[in-house]
Amino acid sequence: MTEQDRETIVYAGIWPGGDVRPERPLTGTEADILLAYLEWHRQTFELKCSDIDPSRLSERSVAPSTMSLHGLIRHLAAVERWWFRIQWAGQDVAMLYYSDDDPEQDFDDLSGDPREALAVWRAECDGSRRIVAEAPSLEATGTHAATGKPVSLRRVVVHMLAEYAQHNGHADLLREALDGRRGQ
Repeated sequence: MTEQDRETIVYAGIWPGGDVRPERPLTGTEADILLAYLEWHRQTFELKCSDIDPSRLSERSVAPSTMSLHGLIRHLAAVERWWFRIQWAGQDVAMLYYSDDDPEQDFDDLSGDPREALAVWRAECDGSRRIVAEAPSLEATGTHAATGKPVSLRRVVVHMLAEYAQHNGHADLLREALDGRRGQ
């Protein structure tokens, strides 16, 4: 997705007037379909965080939950990095928004500008896309950093689909509580 495409999604005020996400394929290879759905989920999440005052992204709007859109942005940036860069590609990079002393800092520590967190998430998504594009197939394996066992790229993509599906549901509730917007 180009920066212009992102601006179209973020600034065009498409809610409730329309949906700029591409159609999800009805046919194609396994990789085509899985990756199109993952991209659709990423774009859905971006929609949930768009067209709202950035200061509101840190509001914990669904009591008693302590979740916020800002926390979800940080969490999903960390998950993109963990699964694609660290677990699958074996890159030696620092964890995002995590330490052994504070494993929940992605959700709990909302210091910093949410727009910066969104830029980090976008950069991690771009990095994940590059890793997938460079892989020979979904059957390709990396070494799961936590267990030392092989892990297929297919497994990572399916895990990410589940991760986004879960958190897009959270984002639906958080966004509706903030300003009444829902759906998509």
